[in-house]
Amino acid sequence: MKRNFCSFVFAAVLLQVGIINGAKAQEARTNYQVIALAFYNFENLFDTIDAPKKFDEDFTPNGAYHYTSKIYHEKLHNLATVLQQLGTNVTPDGPALIGTAEIENDRVLADLVLQPEIAARKYQFVHFESPDSRGIDVALLYNPKYFKVLQAKALYTDISKFGEKSGKTRDVLHVVGILAGDTVHVFVNHWPSRRGGQAVSEPLRAIAAGVSKKVIDSLMAVNTNTKVLVMGDLNDNPTDYSITKVLGAKGNIKKVKPGELYNPWINYFKKGIGTLGYADTWSLFDQIMLSSAWLQTNSNDWQFYKSEIFSRDFLKTKFGQYKGYPHRSFDGPNWIDGYSDHFPVLVYLVKKA
Repeated sequence: MKRNFCSFVFAAVLLQVGIINGAKAQEARTNYQVIALAFYNFENLFDTIDAPKKFDEDFTPNGAYHYTSKIYHEKLHNLATVLQQLGTNVTPDGPALIGTAEIENDRVLADLVLQPEIAARKYQFVHFESPDSRGIDVALLYNPKYFKVLQAKALYTDISKFGEKSGKTRDVLHVVGILAGDTVHVFVNHWPSRRGGQAVSEPLRAIAAGVSKKVIDSLMAVNTNTKVLVMGDLNDNPTDYSITKVLGAKGNIKKVKPGELYNPWINYFKKGIGTLGYADTWSLFDQIMLSSAWLQTNSNDWQFYKSEIFSRDFLKTKFGQYKGYPHRSFDGPNWIDGYSDHFPVLVYLVKKA
């Protein structure tokens, strides 16, 4: 399948971020600049057109979801409303980077970034068509005020060894760019689902985790101070094999060795906090992990500050058996004017002002 890289004329990165005076800043008796990074599963952001060779018939006006132009534009508006508010309690420009999953194509991204709630940020994006059997892909939205793309590629995830010959999954998106002066490698993921059960499907996610891990290892072999971000809907929790063993991500910041990954979501999950709910159980599939170079507190470069699950009240179901869970777009085939079945997640980076 042809892969299209959406490229644009890049503006120079102008670092004009908000100043925070939180506990960390007070402790050091100085001010910090801050940048927000986010991941958000858009939950089936399709257009209304029946595309050849894609299983998107349900998301058409005559399909199972009666997915009309009116619903499509309401969905865009709802997502833009969320993006408008992400991280703005810390930095007024919102996220510099937004990884996303479950988008159909370039068109839905182009329509989304033009929504009036976020149009002034002039978000651009990187997206490739993947061989996924559902017709959904991952992408990276970015604010050109903070980020300049240097190169990007789609990393193929071959799950055919475990009987999924017809069940092709999403590629991993690898984007290299300059984030407010720092060279960064961003990996956007949407790993295979738990169809058939967690244990049966676990090897598929281990394969997907290995796709990013192989590239990261090659980068760290050259320089353990390489700045890496691994984000996505992983369909695994922070304590699962694919993350703790394949990626080797650790939840204790003091135990992260040079070249390893830090996962700030492990402690959230151990406390029963998640990003999506099912059968009275919270899961935390949406994560952003950072390489050790972001943890160097004696550095004048950008460094990790804190993480957040964006679970505002307006994003929650207000009543019924799913009360408190994310207010999703559809209840069965019925549009319920929601947002997504996942909460967004954020991490914040700081640098001395």
